[in-house]
Amino acid sequence: EITEIVETTPGRMLIGQILPKNPAVPYSTANQLMTKKMISKMIDTVYRGCGQKETVIFCDRVMQLGFKNACDAGISFGKDDMVIPASKYTIVEAARKQVEEFEQQYNDGLITQGEKYNKVVDAWAKCGDKVAEEMMDAIRKVQIDEETGRQKPINSVYMMSHSGARGSPAQMKQLAGMRGLMARPDGSIIETPITANFKEGLNVLEYFNSTHGARKGLADTALKTANSGYLTRRLVDVAQDAIIVSVDCGTERGLTMEPIVDAGQIVASIGQRVLGRTAADDIFHPLSGDLIAAKGTLLEEKHVDIIEDARIQSIRIRSPLTCDMRQGTCAACYGRDLARGTPVNMGEAVGVIAAQSIGEPGTQLTMRTFHIGGTAQVVDSSFLESGAEGKIAIRNPNVVKVEGGKLVVMARNVSLAILDAEGKERATHKVTYGSKLLIKEGDEVRRGQRLAEWDPYTRPILAEVEGEV
Repeated sequence: EITEIVETTPGRMLIGQILPKNPAVPYSTANQLMTKKMISKMIDTVYRGCGQKETVIFCDRVMQLGFKNACDAGISFGKDDMVIPASKYTIVEAARKQVEEFEQQYNDGLITQGEKYNKVVDAWAKCGDKVAEEMMDAIRKVQIDEETGRQKPINSVYMMSHSGARGSPAQMKQLAGMRGLMARPDGSIIETPITANFKEGLNVLEYFNSTHGARKGLADTALKTANSGYLTRRLVDVAQDAIIVSVDCGTERGLTMEPIVDAGQIVASIGQRVLGRTAADDIFHPLSGDLIAAKGTLLEEKHVDIIEDARIQSIRIRSPLTCDMRQGTCAACYGRDLARGTPVNMGEAVGVIAAQSIGEPGTQLTMRTFHIGGTAQVVDSSFLESGAEGKIAIRNPNVVKVEGGKLVVMARNVSLAILDAEGKERATHKVTYGSKLLIKEGDEVRRGQRLAEWDPYTRPILAEVEGEV
């Protein structure tokens, strides 16, 4: 038994008391902010360290602890818990002025109807996000009671949303921020947003605008449920002959896995992509040269942690796509059985499992529109963020300096590479033509730092030389 002094809270001690007494599950597992994700992680740690029986007992205890304390706490929320940010009106006013400017540009013939529509929708979407950000900041703040000088309870709406128990920031935004842009029944976005929120109340016109999306949500839910069930049936029909028929087909082929990066954000790290798969080659540490995993090893959490720390950029793994079995798949190409966390068993109907796994969220996604209630969401990004930390190298640097000393990209094949201390490439980002670079060659950048900005709705025409037109 290890005894140590830790800084903690009474709530975390309650969780600590029900943890299995096992060195594989240290107190630090419970000594952190427990969101829904962290609870899943904690149960996973217990399962891997203590086995099935202990996990079942532990889950039971967590459930009882949750019910008892949710009952004792009696969390609910009133209208004062929904804090409307003070800066909301100035943000909305600024967006309104911007939209008037776009209207004027359209009337003067400077931009087309389509460009005006895109710019207006983008301006209102940004305005909605800004108001939501301010609202989250106001709700998140720890407040001190002036009379007692003690900390006030945490805002219960924020607690519900942040813990992952109920409600999402998209719903909170409608309660205390602004409802934002609405979708028409055909899916296109109505240009005029609803600037009010549910706390302030909607006027007649705003309410009428919001009925489009709400009705579409109900109609879609009724119609799409049948389609998603049929999709599952067809998927099962196609995939039912994919069964694990041997332990190892002995193929030399495989797929190369790299982190998935979208708009500078790492969507799936290399560790997430290779966890539970079989290594197709020996994996060595890039600095020390030590062997992390031999060829044919099933990559587990311990391997993945080393791979992530070593910042390896690509790994070749076995895949059912490159399996050499005539019929079905082999266990080595398939990898881990995700239900048990162990190598997959012979005869497992992996095709049917895959078909059901793709078909099941189909039903969930149908319900998604219904929950948010017809508010539109705009996805076009207008900036690029760094996916790693390191030194910037501009590849194919066809750039020109403009007023203010910023660099503007003049070609379509320019990319930004982020290098580590050894000069190895850790991430590469393609840059849009006409982007303003916010960094220079050789700059040190942090992860998540903005590297470039552009307007997604206008295509610039740039002069490559100066002179008279």
